[in-house]
Amino acid sequence: MMRVAVIRFPGSNCDADTLRAARNAGADAYYVWHRDRHLQRADAVLLPGGFAFGDYLRAGAIARFSPVMAAVQAHAEAGGPVLGICNGFQVLCEAGLLPGALMRNARLTFASLPVRVRVETDDTPFTAAFERGATFMVPVAHGEGRYVAPPEVLRQLEAEDQVVLRYVGENPNGSVNDIAGVTNTERNVVGIMPHPERAADPLVGESAGAKVFESMIRRARVPLGGTR
Repeated sequence: MMRVAVIRFPGSNCDADTLRAARNAGADAYYVWHRDRHLQRADAVLLPGGFAFGDYLRAGAIARFSPVMAAVQAHAEAGGPVLGICNGFQVLCEAGLLPGALMRNARLTFASLPVRVRVETDDTPFTAAFERGATFMVPVAHGEGRYVAPPEVLRQLEAEDQVVLRYVGENPNGSVNDIAGVTNTERNVVGIMPHPERAADPLVGESAGAKVFESMIRRARVPLGGTR
């Protein structure tokens, strides 16, 4: 059974939902505290949403220095799958594991609403269960979700199929090119702003988000080496 570490920072608030979604997909999911220095033999790592360290300075700017991030970095460099959701996406960008940055929403207000996103690539460990071009509804909840990057980085993301999700219709934060998620050049690290764990159960009216976690089970590779 795949072992999945869900990283908890002070201020994480989507950790329980993320843990549940991973377990429902068939993973042996467990929590790892931000002060821990090992991932307990994790095959995949999830950084959930929330407000790590209260989003002081910038969202994710303090969390990137937590002791556990050295292990996350080693895991990613060894080819291990890593997914950052909302605040987790912000942490991954601050840590340099993903290109670009997340800025204050264009309207300078907190965005909390369901949005439609399109799957731009199925070639990641977290979108393999989707068909390319598929759309689904999923909630967003963030104040700093506007994705930005230098022009040359944006050109690379588009040319190299590194845009993972794109907003369709309403763009809730003003992200450039309607980008809702990206992957790294190695395609094992993914960051998305929408919350698939909140759309992963028919009881909440939307269940397409479960495919993000099912993809992880289907495609994620066990890393060869690294700090686990």
